[in-house]
Amino acid sequence: MRESSEDAGQGVRTGLQYALLILFLLVASCCLPFAAAAAELPSPFAADGARGRKAADFMLKDVSGTMVSLASYKGKVVLLNFWATYCPPCREEIPGMNALSRKMKGKPFAILAVSTDRTLANVKDFMKENPMHFPVLLDSNSQVSRSLYKVFMIPTTFLIDKKGNIAKIYYGGQEWAEPAIMKEIEALL
Repeated sequence: MRESSEDAGQGVRTGLQYALLILFLLVASCCLPFAAAAAELPSPFAADGARGRKAADFMLKDVSGTMVSLASYKGKVVLLNFWATYCPPCREEIPGMNALSRKMKGKPFAILAVSTDRTLANVKDFMKENPMHFPVLLDSNSQVSRSLYKVFMIPTTFLIDKKGNIAKIYYGGQEWAEPAIMKEIEALL
C-alpha cells in the first residue's frame, strides 16, 4: 500500500511540473512583444556619449502645427528638454524653465521643450493649465528623443552651445533658475 501512495505522489508532482511548464510558456509568449518594444529603449548611458559632439538636427511640429528645426537656432545657446505631461518631475520643472526664459530674454538663448506624449491634445490640454513661455514641440513616435538623442528617461535636457555642440546633459528635474545652472548657461553665451 505504501508503494501506491508514492506512485500517486509522483504522478501529482509530474502533473504539477507539466502545468508549471505550460504556465511558464504562456507567460513567456505573452511577454515577447513587450521585450521587443523594450529593445527600442536606448541604454541608460547612451546619451552620455553625446557630450562634446554636434547636436543632431531635427524637424518637429510645434503645438500650433509649425515645423521647427534645431538648425534654425544656430548661433544661440539652446536648452533642449525632453519631457511628457504624465511625468511629475517634468511638470515640476516648468515654472523654473519659465523663469529662466524670462531672465534670459534678449540674450542669444532659447528653450525647446520636446514632448514625448502620444497625442497633441494631451499637450494642449496640459498647457491650458500650465502655460509654457517657450516653444513646445511634439515627438509622439519618439524618433527624436530615442533614436537621435538616446533619451532613456524623462526629463532629460541637453545644453547646446552656440556652435551646436552638446555642452552638458541634465538627467531628472532641475531648478532651472538656480545660480549654478544660470552660471553654466551664461558661460556659453
